[in-house]
Amino acid sequence: MTTPGDYWMTADTEATWTQTLPDWTGSHVRAFAYFGGVPQIVVPDNLRSGVTTACRYEPELNPTYADLARHYGVAVIPARVRKPRDKAKVEAGVLLVERWILARLRHQSFFSLAELNTAIAACLDQLNRRPFKTLTGCRQSKFEAVDRPALQPLPLEPYVFAEWRTARVNLDSHLEVEGHYYSVPSPLVHTALDVRLTVTTVECFHKSQRVASHVRSAERGRHTTVAAHLPSSHQRYLAWSPSRLIQWAETIGPATAAVVNTLLTRRRHPEQGYRSCLGVLRLERLYGPARVEAACRRAQAIDAIAYKSVQSILKTGLDQQPLPESVPTVPLPIAHDHLRGTTYYQHHEGGI
Repeated sequence: MTTPGDYWMTADTEATWTQTLPDWTGSHVRAFAYFGGVPQIVVPDNLRSGVTTACRYEPELNPTYADLARHYGVAVIPARVRKPRDKAKVEAGVLLVERWILARLRHQSFFSLAELNTAIAACLDQLNRRPFKTLTGCRQSKFEAVDRPALQPLPLEPYVFAEWRTARVNLDSHLEVEGHYYSVPSPLVHTALDVRLTVTTVECFHKSQRVASHVRSAERGRHTTVAAHLPSSHQRYLAWSPSRLIQWAETIGPATAAVVNTLLTRRRHPEQGYRSCLGVLRLERLYGPARVEAACRRAQAIDAIAYKSVQSILKTGLDQQPLPESVPTVPLPIAHDHLRGTTYYQHHEGGI
């Protein structure tokens, strides 16, 4: 992170387990914190964690890496492929670190990454304060005099690692992320949105504008819903609605209609049951209305009202088997040989 023409380099060195995206972005965050500021330009190599598509003219950055660059207000200009002169000073700095730090630690054993980085930090401080042989001062003093004043200030908060994905909004005004369903405004139904995932939040973006934000949940198959995202009553009946789904189910049979009605009414918001209802109704395309109706009757009989239950019944052919007969409950007799009343214990107190 030096300016052109500098012949010194203040190093920031650390060990990481991998070069994957979390470690790559985390190293940048810690480097900026170590320098106490942000350079205007960063010239990385073309590793996959940073550059999705290497190109001399228009390289494509990884979305997470681009997000980090926006957060710190830094321009990322990857080095050209197979052009070592683009990062000659970096290569010289790596060679210096290998000779000064790794060579010193090569005979030591470390039992954790934190222990290794503590030893590296001690060597790093010595390296940066080591006097030049032919110049006055050291790398640290040159950095304080020349580089630090040129750095941009750090943002108020450090960058929080986030992954970016794409998800399409279903007709229930929810999109799926890792098995959980998050609501977005209903006009975005059938639209592909960019989703930013952090450890604690899920943010949805449409054309670079945030349209929804939720607390991240690990519960699969559940919904996180903001009521304001759902369509209003008059809009609801112009497209999909509970009544439309039930009417469709009635064309298959009363048991199917009952299953669909249960899937809608047991949710806090009926829209949360739309996917399950459509799943049940669309089974008609594969199995026909008679089998779907029989499968719904069995699902009611065994109290397994869910799309996956109905699908499983059809796949295994249980819909073509007789329904299980309910076994009447036989009440226990009031008196029989194995019941012991209070008189039994009164007669046997003396023998205890």
